[in-house]
Amino acid sequence: MLVHLPDYVLDILKKLEGADFEAYIVGGAVRDILMGKEVYDWDFTTNATPEQILKVFPEGFYDNTFGTVGISHPSSPNPYEITTFRKEFGYSDSRRPDKIEWGKTLKDDVARRDFTINAMALTAKSELIDYYEGQKDLKRKIIRAVGNPDERFSEDALRMMRAIRIAAELGFTIEEKTLEAIKKNAALINRIAKERVKEELFKLLKSPHPYDGVLVFKNSGLMAEILPEMEKAFGVEQKSPGRHHIYDVGEHLLISLKNCKSPDPLVRFATLIHDIGKPATYKKLTNGTITFYNHEVISTKIAENISDRLKFPNKERERLITLVRWHQFTVDERQTDSAIRRFIRNVSKENLEDMLALRVADRLGGGAAETSWRLEEFKKRLIEVQKEPFSVRDLKIDGNDVMKVLRLGSGPRVGEILNKLFEEVVEKKLDNTKEALLERLKEISAS
Repeated sequence: MLVHLPDYVLDILKKLEGADFEAYIVGGAVRDILMGKEVYDWDFTTNATPEQILKVFPEGFYDNTFGTVGISHPSSPNPYEITTFRKEFGYSDSRRPDKIEWGKTLKDDVARRDFTINAMALTAKSELIDYYEGQKDLKRKIIRAVGNPDERFSEDALRMMRAIRIAAELGFTIEEKTLEAIKKNAALINRIAKERVKEELFKLLKSPHPYDGVLVFKNSGLMAEILPEMEKAFGVEQKSPGRHHIYDVGEHLLISLKNCKSPDPLVRFATLIHDIGKPATYKKLTNGTITFYNHEVISTKIAENISDRLKFPNKERERLITLVRWHQFTVDERQTDSAIRRFIRNVSKENLEDMLALRVADRLGGGAAETSWRLEEFKKRLIEVQKEPFSVRDLKIDGNDVMKVLRLGSGPRVGEILNKLFEEVVEKKLDNTKEALLERLKEISAS
């Protein structure tokens, strides 16, 4: 196999080999090379100990217990990592080994890796070393654990989420025994830091196949552990007289996600959970009609709980809550400009595009057409209304202009006049231009 490796990658390998050590490219970089993809992260392994690596690369740094030396290089914003062959023992927290020993062979090292497609190695001479048939699994498009999948997942429970996420990124399926092991060990995910779980979930949502990934996420049992509120949505019927829905709540949320055109994982997550409060508000009337009154309020509370549980950063938390809370907005040609302005204030201008993406996904997830003439008119009015001032601060004059024209000192009277001008602009009795406003001030002065 002939592979063109970047000069700085070859330089690392050849320096280690020149010091009489073995050196290999490992992990996702090898997988990406075989798939013809651009490589962003280069990882290396060697039989040199960290102290020996630092003698070869004096500029490197080593401040961990896992045998990884970092080397900064202008070609990458992140340091390149060179890790000593190692064996790992005991995983009492289902995340990190209790004990590490330096390994003697490459085979010792790759035996501890997660999946076969990540357990291949490449030499400076482009020789592929593949002890676990990772290349064959790449061709078959499957994710398969290295060795015993139960052992791999008990060592690091986050690998279960990673299996689903990588499958969603690559469009692969998970090998049967590996998937069965995820189902068997799903409860172990609760031993992982919530921030790490959230990070993997969002990587899954950001992937090219988020719908397929979330479907596996559900069927694996991990959804019940991480998002139990979501699990409760499946089987909650929505089809009833006078209603447009054709799926149950859980199916509707999945299909909405499938139709979400936003690439933002937070918007996709909001789309996935926007109706998560429906099971708690379900009512079936005597005529057979099913209602979910105020479900958006309950959905918002659940979104708050989820974002707190998964340790969302504050800014992401607020965006999620906003999108879920106001997703049930009214689209009606009879709405006043004041109502449109109120909607924009609730959602905020920076979230409007995301909210519309959620709305379109919601429509498609309910069996409706992508858009309607009312929704298109609503979009136009959003643009038009934003050209109008939203508060006194948006007027083209300020208090200094009022005091100068009317020869007033600072005080409540200045604010009263600005409020009066604002009302006239909102009522379209006055243009929001400096010239028109100053002219109006002169009229007030003369009266």
